[in-house]
Amino acid sequence: MTKARAYFQLLKFRLSFTVAFSSALGYLLGSTTPHWGRAALVLFGGLLVTGAANIINQIFEKDLDRLMRRTEARPLPTGRVSVNEAWAFCVVLGVSGLALLAYYFNPLTAALSLLSLILYGFIYTPLKTVSPICVAVGAIPGGLPPLIGWVAAQGYVGEAAWVLFGIQFMWQFPHFWAIAWVADEDYKAAGFKMLPAPGNRDLRTAFQIMTYTVLLVPVSLLPLVLGISGRASAGVALVCGVLFTLLTVQLMRTQDRKAALRIMFASFLYLPIVQIALVLDKV
Repeated sequence: MTKARAYFQLLKFRLSFTVAFSSALGYLLGSTTPHWGRAALVLFGGLLVTGAANIINQIFEKDLDRLMRRTEARPLPTGRVSVNEAWAFCVVLGVSGLALLAYYFNPLTAALSLLSLILYGFIYTPLKTVSPICVAVGAIPGGLPPLIGWVAAQGYVGEAAWVLFGIQFMWQFPHFWAIAWVADEDYKAAGFKMLPAPGNRDLRTAFQIMTYTVLLVPVSLLPLVLGISGRASAGVALVCGVLFTLLTVQLMRTQDRKAALRIMFASFLYLPIVQIALVLDKV
C-alpha cells in the first residue's frame, strides 16, 4: 500500500485531473452534440499523458525537490520510488494515454498531446533554473489541453480551438507568477527563476501580473464573438475577469504575500468557472 500510494503521488493527481478536465471541456465545446462517455475518454487519456509529463518533471527535479519544504516529501526525493521505477511508470502511462487518444479519436489529438508532454517535461522543466522565459514556454503545454479536446471532437485545429488555447494560455501568467510569489523562498533555494523580475517581489512583477490579467478579459470574450458560446458565459467571463483584475490591483498596492495568495486561489477558481460556463451555455 505504501508503494501504491507513492506511485499515486507521482501522478500529481489533482493537477493532472485539472488539466485533463479542461481537455474534456474542450471536447464538449467542439462536439456537435454532447457525448459524455467520449468526453470521459478524453479526460482519462489526458490524465494519463499529463501524469507522465509530471513524472518526467519530478525525475529531473528530484535533487532540487529535496531543497524545498513543499516538495521534500515527494516519492523520488525520499527514495520511496526509484528513478528507474518512475521512468517505467511514466512510459506505461504516456504510451497508454497516447494510444487511447489516437485509437478512439484521431492521430492529431495524440500528436498534440505528445508535443505537450515534450514541451513540459523536456523543455519547460530544465528552463526553470535558467530563465524566467520558462513561464512563457510552460504556458504553451499549459494552454494546449482545451485545444486538444476540441481536436479530439473535430479532427482539426480551427479558429475556435485557438481561442480556447488563448484563454488558458493567458491565464497561465498570473497563475504561475502568483504561485512563484507565494513560494519565492522555496524557489530561490532550488534556483528556480520563475518571476519576471528574478528574485524581486516588487511593483514590476505585480504590474506584469496585472497586465496579463487585463489582457485575459478580452480574450475570454472571443467565444461569444466566434459563436462558440453565448452571452451568459461571456457575462460570467467578464465578471470573473474584472474580479480577478481587482485582486492584481491590490497586489500592486501592497506587494505582499497575502495579496499574491488571493490571486493564486482566485486563479484556481477562475479557469474551471469560465470553462464550465462556456460548456453549459452551449449545451
